[in-house]
Amino acid sequence: LFWSMVLLGVLNFGGAVFLCQSLQSVIADESIDDELRLWVFRMYGTGGRALWTMFEFTHSGGWPNYARRIIEEVHWAYAMFYALYVSVVVFAVTRIITALFLRDTLQVAASDTDMMVHENLQKTKKYLARLQELFELADTSGDGILTYEEFEKVCMIPEVRMYLRMLELEFYEVQGLFSLLDTGRGSVSLPEFLNGVMRLKGQARAMDIVALSSTCDKIHARCSDIERHISGGRHMVAAA
Repeated sequence: LFWSMVLLGVLNFGGAVFLCQSLQSVIADESIDDELRLWVFRMYGTGGRALWTMFEFTHSGGWPNYARRIIEEVHWAYAMFYALYVSVVVFAVTRIITALFLRDTLQVAASDTDMMVHENLQKTKKYLARLQELFELADTSGDGILTYEEFEKVCMIPEVRMYLRMLELEFYEVQGLFSLLDTGRGSVSLPEFLNGVMRLKGQARAMDIVALSSTCDKIHARCSDIERHISGGRHMVAAA
């Protein structure tokens, strides 16, 4: 990318030198209209003026304003120079540089995405490791199964409650949290504990609430259908 910018600067400089030198005779020719001579001097009269004009010519997008008077009022042969410069520099080189900028930007973005994914994975691993430490602390029997009594006992410790809050676990009572983690046996294994807490954490809770709400709506609709069928059966029995 750096050398592409250097190449663009060299092409600008070369075009400026060519126009500055070739148009000196026009500036010095007293037979040419004074207004045109003054305009040519303002645009290309010195090396600095010519270089700045070529910079504007290349990057402003208004290159016809700098070329048309030279072609129409000085000499038509300048059209070949301007056509070549516009085709090679303004169109090709600048677009190549733009593509290089875009490629580098996309590479940086991809690298940032990979880094974020890696960081999130590392955070998840550390979070799971801390949860395992909490489980082992609560499992006083050491059998790898966490009962409600063990869970309630460890949650009575203020430091454990603070630790749970640091892990972004919110609960109003121990029994409610344990019920959410329990799969129906009255106890929780380590994988069930880890999976349950991960579902309780962060945005997953909102998704679970939506899913639970949808399930409740379906159950309610099914119960309503059953109630209608039972009511219809009762009416038929009464009529008979």
